[in-house]
Amino acid sequence: MGIIINKRGGFLLNHYAIYWVKEEFAHFFYYRSDILCRFIKSYYRNPNREDLKRQFQYITMDMPESLLVSHIMKHQSPHVGFKNENGLLYIHEGTNMISLHIEQKRINFRGDIIHDAEGLLFPALRTYQPYFFVVGDQPYDFGWISPVLQLKGHDKSGQVLYSYV
Repeated sequence: MGIIINKRGGFLLNHYAIYWVKEEFAHFFYYRSDILCRFIKSYYRNPNREDLKRQFQYITMDMPESLLVSHIMKHQSPHVGFKNENGLLYIHEGTNMISLHIEQKRINFRGDIIHDAEGLLFPALRTYQPYFFVVGDQPYDFGWISPVLQLKGHDKSGQVLYSYV
C-alpha cells in the first residue's frame, strides 16, 4: 500500500473505525456513548479476553462488504469519484478524500478531517441504516453518525436518560 498525502501535503494520520451496533444496544447506549467507546477500545486493547470478545460479537453486526461498497457508491453525488485498489476504497470530491477498508466487524477509514467523512461517507451510511458508531484515535473522538431524532422514532416509551457521570 502506498503512502497517502493529504491536501496540505502532510500524511493522513486520522484513523476512525465504524461499528454497526445492533438496534437494541444502539438505543441503550445512545446517551451512554462514552461507555460504548471505552468498551470497544478495551476490546481492541485486549482481543484475547474471551468475555470482551463474546460481548463485542453479541452487540455488533457483521459488515457486508460488497453490499456496503455498492450502496456507498450508489448514494453519492455525480461529482464524487471512486478508486478501488488493494482492498481499499478511495472516495474523493475536489480536495476531500477518505480511504475505506471494510473488515468483518468494522469499517476503517482515514481522512484529513472527520468533516470529509461527513460529506463523503456518512450520508450514504445513514441511508443504509442508522446504527453506526464511530470511534477515532483521540480520547473524545467518538459518536453516532445519525442524530438522535432518527433513533428516537424507534423509542416506544419516549423516555430519555441522561448521565452526569
